[in-house]
Amino acid sequence: MKRSQYEHMTDTQLLEHYLNDKEPQWIGILLERYTLLLFGVCMKYLKNEEEAKDGVQQIFLKVLHEAGKYRIDYFKSWLYMVAKNYCLMKLRNNQGKITKEITDDAIAALADEPESELMKNEQTYELLEVAIGELPKEQRQCVTLFYLQKNSYSQISEKTGYNPMQVKSYIQNGKRNLKQLLEKKLKTVTGKR
Repeated sequence: MKRSQYEHMTDTQLLEHYLNDKEPQWIGILLERYTLLLFGVCMKYLKNEEEAKDGVQQIFLKVLHEAGKYRIDYFKSWLYMVAKNYCLMKLRNNQGKITKEITDDAIAALADEPESELMKNEQTYELLEVAIGELPKEQRQCVTLFYLQKNSYSQISEKTGYNPMQVKSYIQNGKRNLKQLLEKKLKTVTGKR
């Protein structure tokens, strides 16, 4: 089937052909018309050429599955919304991964190397400072002495009067709470709900 012979057909006519005989070639002709539109939408939101190309392919597949399920009055508008929703979901999923990576990296950097590159990022360091300040007093004290001032459990025990088991517990709970606080703060900063 030569696609050029169908150029005179409207989107609605092509869609009707697809709905009548379920031949994917009709959707293929429609999608071919709007490949540049889809790529443009994906580039606008994803800002990455490879991700945009992958996005166009994923949207093609989604359209093949969804086109027969709904009444579509304006194919171009509907296609735009499918593309936009795909991109927003992709960004939301990516943001969740990035937030988790930053949080995990911040905790690891705090534990291993307070002067690491990540901790030199002013915003991350400020968020970390604020999060530490929100920990319960015992946890804040033990986390600060252990991670930032590099004291041992026994040194912390001497300085605070807590027994070594309490020190260990405060550090572990403090680290877990710190991670949760950081995740919330990063979500707020990045605009993720």
